[in-house]
This record gives sequence, structure tokens and C-alpha cells, in this order.
Amino acid sequence: MHVTHLSLTNFRNYGRLELPIPTGPILLHGHNAQGKTNLLEAIYYLATTRSPHTTQDSELINWSASQSQEPVIVGRLVAQVTTAAGERHLEMRLIQEQQGTVNGQSSFRREALVNRRKVRLMDLLGNLRVVMFLPEDMGLITGSPANRRRYIDITLCQIDPIYCQTLSQYNKVLEQRNALLRRLAEGLGGRDVLPIYDEKLVNLGSQLFARRTRFFSELAREAQRIHYEVLTGGRESIRVNYLPRLRGDLSNRQGDSEALTRLYDWLQQHQEDMAKITADYAQALAAARPTELARGSTTVGPHRDDWVVEVNGRDLSSFGSRGQQRSALLALKMAEIQWMANRTGETPILLLDEVVAELDEQRRELLLHYVEQATQALLTATDPAMFTNDFLQQATMLQVKNGRVLTGVNS
Repeated sequence: MHVTHLSLTNFRNYGRLELPIPTGPILLHGHNAQGKTNLLEAIYYLATTRSPHTTQDSELINWSASQSQEPVIVGRLVAQVTTAAGERHLEMRLIQEQQGTVNGQSSFRREALVNRRKVRLMDLLGNLRVVMFLPEDMGLITGSPANRRRYIDITLCQIDPIYCQTLSQYNKVLEQRNALLRRLAEGLGGRDVLPIYDEKLVNLGSQLFARRTRFFSELAREAQRIHYEVLTGGRESIRVNYLPRLRGDLSNRQGDSEALTRLYDWLQQHQEDMAKITADYAQALAAARPTELARGSTTVGPHRDDWVVEVNGRDLSSFGSRGQQRSALLALKMAEIQWMANRTGETPILLLDEVVAELDEQRRELLLHYVEQATQALLTATDPAMFTNDFLQQATMLQVKNGRVLTGVNS
């Protein structure tokens, strides 16, 4: 799988760009704030329908264009993608309408197209698959559970359309159930509808529990192999533990991690037995009802899940050194690449934003080995001199300067 051509209109600092992209490693170099990261962001956005840097899609529109007096501003991201199944033409439109504003705010919407036909945003997923490396990825080890859940969802949605559809439906039911719980907490409405929401939530949530369990089982095995055999020479063992919120009386990462780990082990044993998972989840939801009625929110379910990385049995976020955290994160990302390749038969596109400078020589060498083996990998760097001559000879060099992409090394 690889992108053969990328077209951007009114995206970030690109007013207009037409860029043919070769296979193999591609090094995007230049000073800061020239547009290197924006190219990676565009490809990531077409693959996932999300930006790795902002939750406000309207911020992706070129600033100059958004300040104009045009009634409709359209940002366009288009990629021609070659896959084992054939050619695909992917497009995302970011549409900002200046007229008919509400409270002085422009209206904004997105449109997705596959082979020039409009589709749901969800249907864009899976046509282009990427694994992205960012300096801030360390937050997957040390940051909030919400960031780790986001990682699960983005990774799985690129591969598993059933998971993505189920997640979307679950979130809608969850929102409706929470709205009802808030009304009930305020003494409004009746409880007659609550069992209906409970049944829907349990059926959908059980599928998410099962699919996340399968994902972590496969990812953890590969991450352990890479970490033990390649990164630490057999000195350290890691375990990636899924912490499913399948009990209302457990609190993620606060003294109950052992019990949550046992739940993960239980799910691994019963991941094919949906009736058993559903029954267990329904029981947990029923037990949590008094608490949820008092709080006005749903406290049990995959929306509260977390996961943790342990090194030699100790939580890496609390006890690991910076070097151990980097090694674990690198093993996790490499395992993600291998997991996608195993599930699809194609290596995903690798996107590496200024991460090589963050690594020591051993980790850098290992990462670049993966980059060289990939069908396509795009890297950004301010200084190409940090790469070996052998790598630079293999790579396509593209200089990025003020929203323009130039061939060659020299400034």
C-alpha cells in the first residue's frame, strides 16, 4: 500500500499543492514551521478522518482562505492510493460556509469521497492505513486514559469496520443513556426507558470488549517479542495489559490494576463466548445502577477502559526510566505495524514526525531498519545530517519551504 499522489487545497499553510510521492523512504526536511508536519497530517487525516494535532477540524483550513470574504471556503485533501486490491481515489472536503452564520460563527461540515462517490466518513476508513510516530507519543505510556482509548479506536478502525460501526453506535446510545441518567438524577422523567438503553449498551459494549481483547492479545505478543529479543537483548520483559471496565467497583490504575488484569485474562479465555461476556456486563451494569442514578452518568463500560505497559511486572508509567519508556513505546509501534501487516497482508504507510532525533543510536538504527523495509515511509527532520549516508542514499529527499515542496537537499 502506498500513496502515489497527494493534492492539497487550502489545507494548513498549503494554498495549493500537487505532489507525486514515490515508494520507499521519503525524507521531508527544512526549517521549522515550513509545512513538513502538515504533509504527514494530511495523509493521516485521509486515513483516520482525524487530525493528530487538533480536535477542531475547522483549524485545518488555510488561514488566508478562511479570512477571505468568499461565501464558501473549501479545503480539499485528495490522495491516489495503490493497494493490493487496486487503485483508490480518496478525498476529504472541509467546507466552511460564511453565510448563514449562527451567533457570528461560520457553519462547518466535512464530506468524504471514495473513487469520487460520496460516502459516510466511516466508509473512508480502511482505504488507507498508516502508523504514525510523534514525539508526544510518550503520552501513551504516561498520559491520560482518554488518549490511550483514542489510540485503540484509531488503530482498530483502520482495520476492523465492524468495530468502528459498533463503536459509533455505542457512543450514541451512551450519550442518550447519560442524558436520561442526568434527568433522573434531577428528579425528572421516569425509569421505564432505562432498561432499553441498558440492553442496547450491553450488546454493543460486549462486542467492543471482545474485539479490544483480541487486539491486545495479538499486539502484546508481538510487542513482547520485539522488546525482549531486539531492544533489550533478553534483559527485560514487557506486558501490555488491557484494563477493561467491566466492573463498576474497580477504578483504573488506582489499586485495582491486578483485578482489572484478571478481568483481561478472563476476557481472553471467553472472547469468543459473547453470551458470557454479555451476561457479565449486564450484571455489572445492574450493580452499578444506584451509583449511576446518583451521579447522572454511566460508570461501567468500554468508554472507561484503559491499558497499561509493564516492564518486569512493574507499571512503566510510574516506575520506568525514560529509556525504558522509549523502548516500550518503540516496541508497541513496531508491533502495531506488524499487526496491521498480518491482518491485511499489506504494510501500512509509516509517518514519522521528528522522532529520529529523540532516539539513541540503537533505537534509531532499529527504527530506520523498519522504515527501509516499508513500502512507503515519510519522515520529517530539520537536519538531514542526523541520518547515515546509507539511509540518505536510499531515501528520496524533499525540501519543504514555506508551503512548497522542492526536490533535493540544498537550501
